[in-house]
Amino acid sequence: MNISRVGVDLAKNVFQLNGVDRHGKTVWKRKLSRDRWLSVLFETVKPGTMIGMEACGGAHHWSRILLSKGYPVKIIPPQYVKPFVKTNKNDANDAHAICEAMVRPGLYPVPVKTIEQQDLQAIHRVRADIMSHRVAKANQIRGLVSEYGLVAPQQFAALRRAIAYWLDDSDNGLTLCFKQLLQGLWDDLCLLEQRLGELDKQIADYAQKDPVAKRLQQMRGVGPLIATALVATIGDGKQYRKGRDMAAALGLTPKQYSSGGKERLLGISKRGDSYLRSLLVHGARSAMYYAKNRQDGFSRWIMNLRSRRHPNVVAVAIANKMARTAWVLMTKQVDYNPNTGMGSARC
Repeated sequence: MNISRVGVDLAKNVFQLNGVDRHGKTVWKRKLSRDRWLSVLFETVKPGTMIGMEACGGAHHWSRILLSKGYPVKIIPPQYVKPFVKTNKNDANDAHAICEAMVRPGLYPVPVKTIEQQDLQAIHRVRADIMSHRVAKANQIRGLVSEYGLVAPQQFAALRRAIAYWLDDSDNGLTLCFKQLLQGLWDDLCLLEQRLGELDKQIADYAQKDPVAKRLQQMRGVGPLIATALVATIGDGKQYRKGRDMAAALGLTPKQYSSGGKERLLGISKRGDSYLRSLLVHGARSAMYYAKNRQDGFSRWIMNLRSRRHPNVVAVAIANKMARTAWVLMTKQVDYNPNTGMGSARC
């Protein structure tokens, strides 16, 4: 069989493979179990044949195995595959649609992540989950004590002091039963904060060792958290032609709804990784806050924009510029220049 490319519909247990020739005609179809599909693929398809799959759980793992065996891989975002699913949706049609999408021009495939990137991304995902649990636990405490006439402060440091005071105070109206319950909730909150501190230390250690993360931290508003999130999500950034493409992929550019030659720009598109976009916007707010006390070019640009636009608009504009600057630092391997807000060549 003369197979030019293979589309693989990944799953937990059953994998669907679809091979086509250079004319796009299907010449090979197999439905295989998880433990057999690689061996059958290696026996049937020659090394050097392009393998395509959707971006989903396990895609990077299988891609690394295929790359080590000499098979080039394209990981395609699901939104680019969906238009090519003909008639009913099933695994066979999905695999064939992947074959069709692989050769379309203007496609931005997902770069294969390294083990280190996935480790770092896993740390960030666990940290984000712990953060949400910590907020939920604090809100639960606030809601419960409000039934006893106590108002809990919003800041976590103040809440910790307030809980310790409530547990020691005998005249606040709290019963022994509720104090025991509050002590358990307080222990849960302390455990979450301890785990959060451990993950923050892991992130900080990686940010000090990785040269790309260290370079990214030269930017205003970028610390270990944002720098490592950029490394884990973007990698080296070479999958984008320019910084504007990277900012657009992160959803930091306006969504367009134009027709008949009449352009209409809406709010930001919010495409891509919402976690990384959120971090960049928070970092932008920090840069905006400290810009009033600085006189470099980047700070003057921020204050000039701040005088004409709403703070939320300014924060997104700064986040957009930070993303474009990060692309320059990652791909060109240059240091940050605060006078221009962009990268400058190393001396």
